[in-house]
Amino acid sequence: MRRIPFADVKFPAHNMPSEYDIERRLKKFLNDFREKTGCPKADYALSDADRLKIRRRTKGYINAVSRQSRMGHLSGDDRQKMDAFRSGAELVTVGTEHRADEIAAAIHSEMPWMSATTEMVWQDLRASVRNGDPGPRLRLVLLVGPPGIGKTHWARLLGQQLAVPATVIDATAEPASFSVTGSQRGLGSAGPGKLLEQIMASGIANPIVLVDEIEKAGNVESSKGHRFTLSEGLLPLLERSTSARWTCPYFRIDFDMSWIIWAVLPR
Repeated sequence: MRRIPFADVKFPAHNMPSEYDIERRLKKFLNDFREKTGCPKADYALSDADRLKIRRRTKGYINAVSRQSRMGHLSGDDRQKMDAFRSGAELVTVGTEHRADEIAAAIHSEMPWMSATTEMVWQDLRASVRNGDPGPRLRLVLLVGPPGIGKTHWARLLGQQLAVPATVIDATAEPASFSVTGSQRGLGSAGPGKLLEQIMASGIANPIVLVDEIEKAGNVESSKGHRFTLSEGLLPLLERSTSARWTCPYFRIDFDMSWIIWAVLPR
């Protein structure tokens, strides 16, 4: 395993004081300061104006910390969800070229008729080790063939050999992009998508994702003519240059989704 930065945010310290603690410290500082300057006790009692100024400065400090973290727009519950990425996310690594050989051999021994696809993945695994990549850099796998040859089983077998979680996207059941990529706040079903939720739950940044029957995704349009097709939602995730800074519609924060292993399975 290797840990990488995953969310483009800056997490505040665990021991960051609460709004109440900040106000209490400022009040104590002001009282102590006035006492040291020789003011009579009755003169340095906090006035309403003092309390209002302290409250404004406290809120200003908290807002500045929120802006710096790039999470100021999130609710308390969503900030708590983001805390799963405080230490980044883990990449499952292959480690050595010998381990890459073992993975390919195990897949080939069970499914020798898929040798061409297995060899492509094998070469990618070995190249990642030689290049010193933090995790395996695998090209998108497009598995084309008649029903029953084991396309889905091959993809799941690859996930098992790599010891990474697997997520299945059924294009016939999820023709719109909402369930996969998430949806913006303001919509009744607003929330993070299936991919991000899976990474949050497992802490693994390179799961294998199986997109089944992609050709059946179809077109989904809102009453205002906006398109929300699955294929268009997946496109920036499939391209490495854009997936490295992919913006979640719900959190409105950039995530590094470039390590996901994709297997697309047309019927």
